[in-house]
Amino acid sequence: MKHQIPGYLCLSDMLDQDLSAYEYFQTLPPDVREALKREDGVTNFDELQARAKHLSEAGLPGDLSAF
Repeated sequence: MKHQIPGYLCLSDMLDQDLSAYEYFQTLPPDVREALKREDGVTNFDELQARAKHLSEAGLPGDLSAF
């Protein structure tokens, strides 16, 4: 039976290994990127998108409506 890893170790690990996640992350407003780096609990692409949306809706500057 093949063991599947549920995600990456941390945000920086995911950004280093997942080109799609890295490209998406680079399109985010700087304040959202910094907030995500401080949290560093994001371990997969779905979490990255959800956290970015949440941070945007919480009032951080930047428009993520295109995402």
